Amino acid sequence: MNGAHALIRTLVNCGVEVCFTNPGTSEMHFVAALDDVPEMRGVLGLFEGVVTGAADGYARVAGKPAATLLHLGPGLANGWANLHNARRGHTPVVNIVGDHALDHKRLDAPLESDIEGLARALEGWVRTSTSTDDVARDAADAVLAASEPPGRVATLILPADVSWSEARGPAEPMPAAAPAAPYEARTESVAEALRDGQPAALLVGGRVVGSEAGLVAAARVAAATGARLLCETFPARLRRGAGLPKVERLGYLAEFTQMQLDGLRHLVVVDTKAPVSFFAYPDKPGELTPDGCQVHELCDGAVDPIEALNLLADHLGAADEVPVADAGRPAAPTGPLTAETMAAALGHLLPDGAVVSDEGNTAGLFVSGATEGCAPHDWLTLTGGSIGQGLPLATGAAVAAPDRKVVCLQADGSAMYTLQALWTQAREGLDVTTIILNNGSYAILNMELARVGAGEPGPTALSMLDIGRPDLDFCALAQGMGVPAERATDAEGFTAALERALAIEGPALVEAIIPPL
Repeated sequence: MNGAHALIRTLVNCGVEVCFTNPGTSEMHFVAALDDVPEMRGVLGLFEGVVTGAADGYARVAGKPAATLLHLGPGLANGWANLHNARRGHTPVVNIVGDHALDHKRLDAPLESDIEGLARALEGWVRTSTSTDDVARDAADAVLAASEPPGRVATLILPADVSWSEARGPAEPMPAAAPAAPYEARTESVAEALRDGQPAALLVGGRVVGSEAGLVAAARVAAATGARLLCETFPARLRRGAGLPKVERLGYLAEFTQMQLDGLRHLVVVDTKAPVSFFAYPDKPGELTPDGCQVHELCDGAVDPIEALNLLADHLGAADEVPVADAGRPAAPTGPLTAETMAAALGHLLPDGAVVSDEGNTAGLFVSGATEGCAPHDWLTLTGGSIGQGLPLATGAAVAAPDRKVVCLQADGSAMYTLQALWTQAREGLDVTTIILNNGSYAILNMELARVGAGEPGPTALSMLDIGRPDLDFCALAQGMGVPAERATDAEGFTAALERALAIEGPALVEAIIPPL
């Protein structure tokens, strides 16, 4: 048994069942070993950003890490943007990066680079496995590090000679530490703040909004105190729909978030952070909590936030029953195809139990409201703001949940970052329906150009945010990668096309031609 076999067997022993790959020469022994370990599913992506984004999507839905396999420093660099999104979403990912053989590194070969430096920028766990005696234990340590609450990216660098040399054999899983108990003193302090009668809000995220139990625990506190129930702008996974407690997402625009928080005197944050603006703007604040508002952190990442919320609810004498969203869907829309009628059509047709990967950006503005009364479903969002996530995220989600329909809301500009994910969906027969929101523009950047105070844009500036000339043909692009596709230009046509796409058991794409907001 060589090092690659020992590593893969260890990953399987630790519950890792899928490896999203884009390998190179240094990883060939790992690739060859996959044939001997059928318990590990290898899924090929044609670009590293697809690989890392798919691992993120898989873990968000499966609740456990997938592995990646990347080629040296450039491969890691190509996948880094979606690893950044995973980092911001606290997604557990076991990131395997091949490296040159140890005695080859001194030669400074063309692909030599500082892999550890790139990996450390992800602020996770990093280790280079330098011995076949240690590679299996290193792999078990990586899985444990990735899985420790609240979740992180664990990068294990695998030199080629460690992969091909004889190893001792696989390792067993490392025992996980039990979550810390909620802090009684903090709980009482927060309870006291919520009892004082001043305007308050509960801001939740992470593990809280990803489950019904978390939503109910938060809603118990809100109902008992009259506090508003808010969640972070881009949650990794939001459980929502009819029969579940409603939670109001903070807006993307800083001005809107300030309006949502205006007048608050207490803000209790749970498994997230106090809100800040996404970017600095001239003469506008970066911190969005209003002046005079006290921020209370209920617990840190070592504590189960749902347990902490239930303890707080009990301190407050909260009831077990909480208000929930009513069932209801929009009628099938008619007339022109706009962002609003597109959203109505999706709300009309969204399958029960769907997983939605949302990178709709400006064109998806109305979708949340149109779908809140649908049957319970999961919503995955752009946690780190690095575009090009939607299609890979949907790909990984579909691998994790083959019995659920995955719907990908994908803006046209960001679709081009990782369009290769469609090929993986076709190759693997993944049940993903992609909606391309084609307005021919980086519309969100046009909006930001106006907001940031860069002056009156001229023709050159405007052309940098225009993705026409030539127009992108997403139907042709999808069909070229094996995904059936059709285009819609009015509301009735879009509704019919979406219904046909959702009926396909496998990947399908609908291109919605809509005007910019």
